[in-house]
Amino acid sequence: MSIRVGLSTVSVYPESTAAGFDWAVGLGYDAVEVMVGVDRDSTSIESVRQLAEGHGIAVSAIHAPCLLFTQRVWGTEPWGKLERSAEMAHAVGARTVVVHPPFRWQRSYARYFVEGIKRLERETGLTYAVENMYPWKARSTGRGSRSTEMYVPERDPSRGDYAHGTLDVSHAAIGGDDVIEMAERWGPRLRHIHLTDGTGSAKDEHLVPGRGTMGADTLLRHLVETGFDGEVVVEITTRRAGSREARREMLEESLAFAREYLGQG
Repeated sequence: MSIRVGLSTVSVYPESTAAGFDWAVGLGYDAVEVMVGVDRDSTSIESVRQLAEGHGIAVSAIHAPCLLFTQRVWGTEPWGKLERSAEMAHAVGARTVVVHPPFRWQRSYARYFVEGIKRLERETGLTYAVENMYPWKARSTGRGSRSTEMYVPERDPSRGDYAHGTLDVSHAAIGGDDVIEMAERWGPRLRHIHLTDGTGSAKDEHLVPGRGTMGADTLLRHLVETGFDGEVVVEITTRRAGSREARREMLEESLAFAREYLGQG
């Protein structure tokens, strides 16, 4: 079967979650990943269910609210957020919950994170695909920049004891990581791709795939060659697009890129 190409609702921000569903259907994406916390609809199980049913499109994944700006979405207790994400996934037929490693200051959560993810997978029957993150970089007073590791137990979960993972190309760019090597470390545990791009900047660029330097085309070919049967989800930044037409062009270009290098063109 062909690999599905989905659209993350965060890709249309500052437009709404509902607009994300509109764009996905209108442009011919196969599925939607819901980023919980960008607006009220994204936090409501019933609203997401109605959006999926009303648009006639599958929800491939729920991205748990574990970003800095979603720290208070669904409360502040991290395990509760992951359990609530599972409720939404079951309600809309999604098979995957995307989750970031804990922040360094979430000490208790981090201490039990690996075993806790295993427990949630056993109890829910869902895939909790832990996503690679990146060092936080800041300009130093001298030459170059300094970086701080902000995620524990590790920012690169492909090196950890997880059953399933998400590979984000933009995050790999910041970390100076080779996406093919990361995919090979994951092996069959790799279940989810955030298709985007980057240039190695200190910023999390989330460029249209092909506009950066990460070899996103080579990654997609690698997935096909190795029999990847997970999900590919376009997760780009369009908030500076300037117009809806410019946003459309970016979303269309990303989908066309995915189709071409997955051999679906």
